[in-house]
Amino acid sequence: MKYLQKLAGISAIFEALIYIVAFTYFAAFWSFPSAGSSTEKMTYLAENQLIFSTIYFLMYVVFGVLLAVLVIGLHEKLKHTKNPAIAIGSLFGAIWVGLVIASGMISNIGLAYAIDLMDASPEKAFDVWTIVSLITESLGGGNELVGGLWVLLVSVTALQARVFSQTLNYLGLLVGVAGIATIYPDDTLTEIFGVTQIGWFIWLGICLLTQENANKSSQPTANASAD
Repeated sequence: MKYLQKLAGISAIFEALIYIVAFTYFAAFWSFPSAGSSTEKMTYLAENQLIFSTIYFLMYVVFGVLLAVLVIGLHEKLKHTKNPAIAIGSLFGAIWVGLVIASGMISNIGLAYAIDLMDASPEKAFDVWTIVSLITESLGGGNELVGGLWVLLVSVTALQARVFSQTLNYLGLLVGVAGIATIYPDDTLTEIFGVTQIGWFIWLGICLLTQENANKSSQPTANASAD
């Protein structure tokens, strides 16, 4: 349990770092020719396939694996509350893990397939990539409903049980609501969810790690008292 809590804390912090890396890459280095022709767009994707696929693998597959550790760690941390919200929230968390990992694999395999079609028809290749992008965004990129429900229900449980900082739990409520709001197709809502979740992940990870260290430091004192 204690080792799992430590892993969950580390996973939360690394998830925040993945968000930061992704935001930085797309803000500073991604120059996709949105107004260009199908040939120009696919040429850009082909030239940047390695870095793009690496970023997507990090954003989705690695993020999903770390998320699985965090979902299980928080479930173990809060299951003693007997609150049905944590059971339901953990289910949504597990679903989110599957959706995120699936999104990354579909995107990377789909990009490789689309690039292979370029010699035959750049237009057809771009049509395939458009479909792949739509599936990716629908599952785990542009719609954060499932992730929002997980964060919201975990935060509600922690708030009622007075686990973690109350301010952290209120931040979690904000993150959860922002995630649910992304059912409305607006990039701003998705960005709000991502930015606020960075803070939530870092703060949550620190809480999990410091609580773990506090528990370890209190054990010798407790043993000495018993003696």
